Amino acid sequence: MPKAIRVHKHGGPEVLSYEDVEVGAPGPGQVRLKQRAIGVNFIDTYYRTGMYPVPSLPFVPGNEGAGEVVAVGEGVTGFKPGDRVAYAGQLGSYAEERIIDAKVLVKLPEGIDDETGAAMMLKGLTAQYLLRRTFAVKRGDTILFHAAAGGVGLIACQWAKHLGCTVIGTVGSRDKEKLAREHGCDHVILYREEDFVRRVKEITKGEGCPVVYDGVGKATFPASLDCLRPFGVFVSFGAASGPIEAFNIGLLAQKGSLYATRPTLFTHTAKRETLEEMARELFDVVERGVVKIPVHARARLQEAADVHRALESRQTTGATVLIP
Repeated sequence: MPKAIRVHKHGGPEVLSYEDVEVGAPGPGQVRLKQRAIGVNFIDTYYRTGMYPVPSLPFVPGNEGAGEVVAVGEGVTGFKPGDRVAYAGQLGSYAEERIIDAKVLVKLPEGIDDETGAAMMLKGLTAQYLLRRTFAVKRGDTILFHAAAGGVGLIACQWAKHLGCTVIGTVGSRDKEKLAREHGCDHVILYREEDFVRRVKEITKGEGCPVVYDGVGKATFPASLDCLRPFGVFVSFGAASGPIEAFNIGLLAQKGSLYATRPTLFTHTAKRETLEEMARELFDVVERGVVKIPVHARARLQEAADVHRALESRQTTGATVLIP
C-alpha cells in the first residue's frame, strides 16, 4: 500500500505522521500520479500549524511535486499514462502516489528532470508572477528582495538580473550572502547586522526602490515601506517570520503614496491558459540556463518532520525535495 505523510491535528513538526494510505482510482477530470520527487515550501508549515485552513483533518500536506501519470479519469484529454508532469498548488503532495486534478498539471519538458521539476514549480511560478505580473520589472530598475537566499529568492534574483535589474537582497548569514551573490544579487545586506533601510538608501542614492518583494513578513515590516520611492509597490507574498499584524493603510500615504499588494500563486494560476503561459516562461528560462534551480537538500519522505524543523529554524537555502 502506498505511503504518505498525514496530519491528524495541527501543531509542530511532530504531527507529521508517515502512514499507509488508500489512493483509489481517479474520478472525472483527475489523474493518478506516481510521484518521483516532492517539493518542500514554507507554505507547508502554514497548513501544518493551522495558520492556513485545510478542507478537513486528517490531511496530506505539500503543494508541489513531479512524477508520472499512471491512470486518467473520465474526461481527461490532455494527459495519458506515462506522461511526465509537475504541478504546484494542490494540497496533498507528501505522498508516494496521489489523485490530483488534471487542470493543475503541466507536462515536464525532456530537459528538466523530476527533482528540478518538483523543486521549481511553486517557487518558480511564484517568481514569475512576482517579477512579470505583480510588478513587471524592467531593465534599469533597482529592486529589493528579502530572503534572497531562500527558495523563491534564489530563483527570483537570477531572473531579475537576467531582466536587467540591479538586485539588492537581504540575508541572515555570511554563508547566505555568498549564495545570494552567486545567484544574481548585486548588493547583499545582512539584515541581522545592518540597518537594511539605511543601506538601501545608500545604494539607491536616497531614491529608494520602485518595488520591494517581501516574503518575510513581521520582521521586515514596516521598514520595507521605507525602502520604497514615492508611488513604489510593496509586494507581500509570505510571512516566514510571522504575519504582518494590524496594517494601518494610512502608512501608505505617510510614506509616499505607496501601493501594497498581497498576491497568491493560486489566484494567478486559476485560469488554465494563464498557468500554461506562466509555466512556459519558467521552463524557457530554466532550459536556457538563465535561471538555475538550486536543490540544496534531499530527504526521504519519512523524514518530513526533520525537514520542517530545518525550514522553520531558517537553516535551509534554495530548494529541498523529498524523495518517495
